[in-house]
Amino acid sequence: MGAGIKLVADSGSTKTEWGVLGATEPVVLKTQGVSPYFQTAEQIKAILEKELVPQLPAGKSVTDVFFYGTGLSQPKNLQLVSDAIKAVWPDAAYDVQHDLMGAARALCGTQEGVVSILGTGSNSCYYDGKEVVKNNPGLGFILGDEGSGAYLGRKVLQYYLYHSFDADLHARFEYKYHTTKDEILESVYRKPLANRYLAGFTEFLSENREHYMIQNILEDGLNDFFFNHIYKYRESWTTALHFTGGVAWHFRDIISELCELYELPMGKVLRTPMEGLLNYHR
Repeated sequence: MGAGIKLVADSGSTKTEWGVLGATEPVVLKTQGVSPYFQTAEQIKAILEKELVPQLPAGKSVTDVFFYGTGLSQPKNLQLVSDAIKAVWPDAAYDVQHDLMGAARALCGTQEGVVSILGTGSNSCYYDGKEVVKNNPGLGFILGDEGSGAYLGRKVLQYYLYHSFDADLHARFEYKYHTTKDEILESVYRKPLANRYLAGFTEFLSENREHYMIQNILEDGLNDFFFNHIYKYRESWTTALHFTGGVAWHFRDIISELCELYELPMGKVLRTPMEGLLNYHR
């Protein structure tokens, strides 16, 4: 058996990125998302064994697993993911943390900052350079997740189903998705992983950004995030605001405009935390 490797995971509801350290150059692999809200330990174990293990370098044992994931601020969820990791790599050391800690380490390193995740879901915290000191509660995609892909996607579906889109946008939506009201309601209320389904409609926002109605959805949705989360940290006016996640990356110009409007110090925007996490754990 050759020298060991470290795995660094950044996991959301939709996908998980796995950084591999200790082979030659760092590489990043992908599997589907891991969410203790929607999956059992056995299901997570199956994802790791079927989707990740076959991609790992041959002849290398896994010595360390650093896993940052959604929903892991709750002890029972943290234990569930830990159990799945132990079942796949029983001899590895592991450190399982919530995704906010991963984002904070990736964006801030050992410096302080206000850190926000805007992906399928949304979350935020104040990080003092070592620990997540303050965290405005995340309420999930039904009660909260302002500014997230699920939140914005829900707005798209509301505009479509309420016939609020003008004729042009309504036609563009129907041409792209070929769906019905019944299919939408079935996917949202009866099928699993409704948050992923909703977040999928952010692509429609990206493709039609020039339309004033789309611009309104984006500006209002991201402003809701600022009002309900960023504004709750007094540190937001004195330290840099950092963002990560697909929504943050694709609509970073709007985030920058909101920071300028509210006279808040804009920091970094990363599409994913992985580059920063690899540097942190290297």
